[in-house]
Amino acid sequence: MEDYFSRSEALLGPEAMEALRNKRVLIVGVGGVGSWCAEALVRTGLMHLTIMDGDVIQASNVNRQLPALRETIGQPKVLVLCERLKTINPEAEIRAVYDFYEKDGKTDSETDLHLETYDYIIDAIDSVAAKTDLILCASRVRGCKVFSSMGAALRFNPTQVRVAELMDVKGDALAKAVRARMKKMGVRPNKKVKCVYSLEQAQRCEERGSLMQVTAVFGCTLASLVVEEMRKKSLNSSFL
Repeated sequence: MEDYFSRSEALLGPEAMEALRNKRVLIVGVGGVGSWCAEALVRTGLMHLTIMDGDVIQASNVNRQLPALRETIGQPKVLVLCERLKTINPEAEIRAVYDFYEKDGKTDSETDLHLETYDYIIDAIDSVAAKTDLILCASRVRGCKVFSSMGAALRFNPTQVRVAELMDVKGDALAKAVRARMKKMGVRPNKKVKCVYSLEQAQRCEERGSLMQVTAVFGCTLASLVVEEMRKKSLNSSFL
């Protein structure tokens, strides 16, 4: 598979590519943000990925979600996306969990996700309660980095996408709701959590409108955070 990822290795270096071959990543939520994150990671060279979502593809998803096509409407998002990712790299280990995240590292059906087995956990959940719980649980996993997507809907401008620590995100209603929930619970994440968000003020809209040119940038930015973290760690270890 060297030729398929030669351009990745040319830029990232062999140590980072080794990390991409060996590290394990979990993405919870594979809609307009998470689906693009998954594809970016697999195309870069990631070999061990678990994707999780309990939703099925709807007609309204076609405008922005990677697995959403007219012929896939009604099918589970994770299963469609899993098959696509396997066509990109048949040698990659892609695991699909067709279920919603509930709490305490478990799904709606009480399946234990074993968060401690992942090196990187990416939150792309819409629900405030589930998002808050995942961030808190994942932040307690030793040696695991946690990245989270805030609100990508109701925005037009992809150039306004930024990265900040959860407590420093400004002007985002979802981040505000998550912090408020944590405050009410009297808890905070055990480690800093980098978030992708937008500086653009959310637009008023009768429905929760969203555009691929924004949601995909959120997803690709999340993927870049994972890859850059691997690259930095690989550089540091090479100097030891």
